[in-house]
Amino acid sequence: MKVDKTLIVIKPASVKLGLVGRILSRFEQKGFKIINLKFLTLTKNQAELFYEPHSKKIFFQEIVEFMSSGAIICAILEAPGAVEIVRQMNGTTNSSEASPGTIRGDFGIGLTQNVIHASDSAESFQRESNIIFP
Repeated sequence: MKVDKTLIVIKPASVKLGLVGRILSRFEQKGFKIINLKFLTLTKNQAELFYEPHSKKIFFQEIVEFMSSGAIICAILEAPGAVEIVRQMNGTTNSSEASPGTIRGDFGIGLTQNVIHASDSAESFQRESNIIFP
């Protein structure tokens, strides 16, 4: 079976609330292998580059400010079907609409402060991981 990779970013509010271990353990319990892990604070320019595909959306400046407001945890996860499974585990982008049992449903608030980011495709993974892990 083909093994895929994806990127997750545990957002600043989650780091501040001490949710990092609880979030990462969900992926480990599901069978994901963590192959790279990084603790950092994005500059405003890095956050703008990371979220560039959303630059024309109304929430762009809000997400850039939020994502550069504090420390984040970035991880590259590996497993068969990684992108799709991680997105299912995370839940709907808007946390108020995410199902209980998903990471966003259990821990998130709102749209931009939704606890976690995950690559939405293999192409996004390549672009995003190159920004975080140059």
